[in-house]
Amino acid sequence: MPLRIQIEGLHDIGRFQRPLEVITGLFFEEYELVLEPGYDADITVALSVSGGKRVYVHGILTEKAAGNKYEADHEKDVSGCLDEKERFKQVKYAVLYVYVTLLQQYTGLIQQWGVLTGIRPVKLLHKMLRSGLSKDEAHRQLREEYLVTEEKIQLMQEIVDRQLAVVPDLYDLAHEVSIYIGIPFCPTKCAYCTFPAYAINGRQGSVDAFLAGLHYEMREIGRFLKERGIHITTIYYGGGTPTSISAEEMDRLYAEMYESFPNVERVREITVEAGRPDTITPEKLNVLKKWNIDRISINPQSYIQETLKAIGRHHTVDETIEKFHLARGMGMNNINMDLIIGLPGEGLKEFAHTLAETEKLMPESLTVHTLSFKRASEMTKNKAKYKVADRGEISEMMKAAQDWTKRHGYVPYYLYRQKNILGNLENVGYALPGKESIYNIMIMEEQQSIIGLGCGASSKFVDPKTRKITRFANPKEPKAYNENVVHYTEEKLKMMEALFG
Repeated sequence: MPLRIQIEGLHDIGRFQRPLEVITGLFFEEYELVLEPGYDADITVALSVSGGKRVYVHGILTEKAAGNKYEADHEKDVSGCLDEKERFKQVKYAVLYVYVTLLQQYTGLIQQWGVLTGIRPVKLLHKMLRSGLSKDEAHRQLREEYLVTEEKIQLMQEIVDRQLAVVPDLYDLAHEVSIYIGIPFCPTKCAYCTFPAYAINGRQGSVDAFLAGLHYEMREIGRFLKERGIHITTIYYGGGTPTSISAEEMDRLYAEMYESFPNVERVREITVEAGRPDTITPEKLNVLKKWNIDRISINPQSYIQETLKAIGRHHTVDETIEKFHLARGMGMNNINMDLIIGLPGEGLKEFAHTLAETEKLMPESLTVHTLSFKRASEMTKNKAKYKVADRGEISEMMKAAQDWTKRHGYVPYYLYRQKNILGNLENVGYALPGKESIYNIMIMEEQQSIIGLGCGASSKFVDPKTRKITRFANPKEPKAYNENVVHYTEEKLKMMEALFG
């Protein structure tokens, strides 16, 4: 039976509902959060907000069965807030500070990211430092205002320092753009996946129509960039699996890239995800070499064959290793590999085996994901079928990844977090120095516009002056994309005209 939690005392409580639910989910797997009064709850949390320029939040958690009570409070200066929206945001953080503190007292669990849930932690630290705060003051605020632990603060600072070493002009790239190109096809769909990905077998007509639309989009966006002298920082082919299409189709696509986009030879980095080893062939690698693309991803996720079968990846462990050596032998000198912590049936022993196998290959970069139960995935819809490790073991696996990467000379260079992520942990990108992905830094820190082309691709338009972000997404389904590609391209061009015209 789920734990019943009553929240009371907050004015306009509905505005706080979603963040309170997210925080509650960090502590309890099954719970029922009720905001109406008079409910027979296992736990009652009374929260009150008072004050003007300085807001004071007080909270009392009462456990019905044992009669235990826990108290917490927090005071926050909101005098610098320019509008009501910013003021509410700061009040919300103060309320969450008290709520997290109460639940930590009650459960004994410490949330290392404190109240930071739907936010990019490294971006927050960048913002603090750019505003003129010293490192000590920024770290103090993270500790005292957001409840982030010292370990996570040091990780954030290490990543900020690394990013600025890799991209020294990071804060000055709003006048350029990066390009994301989404290819929505895969050999099969993985159980944890919510990306726009469709099994490619038997869909050649759909593939042809999609590629025709994508070429059109590339030409129109490229024409706009050329006319206004806008440079491209990075280009990233994702999906789906971009190497699901044929070598001939890849060749035509990259030819279109060079023809349509301005000064492709000046682009700092071009990445093609070849994540599924079962899509990699010598012919496709030759195409990549022909167009000077040498940063690819070959993603094992795990080196346990039973796990790959359980999550719907139809390649073998041996095939991953074989295709890695093939790519390396054909001159690919910047290979990324993805690993996932907490896959069904895997614990610390299995993850240690995956790290040992990775050590035999030593890719230039390694992204360590913590499994997230995304709402639309097969895994979330059938949770009982997919048994995963508990919070303690997940943390041990993350620690093993941190120790392994440090021991082998990899440095963390980007980080992001997701809702419903196991153990309330994070996804971290590690790289050998000099092999960091610039695109990953740009997409995470949101210092420039990312233009999304292709099926399911999302654009993020960053206003160079205000830094306000506007999002625009192409349709996820190939048929809808094919039928409306002209409309969606025109809409993007209007938004680009408003920013760069």
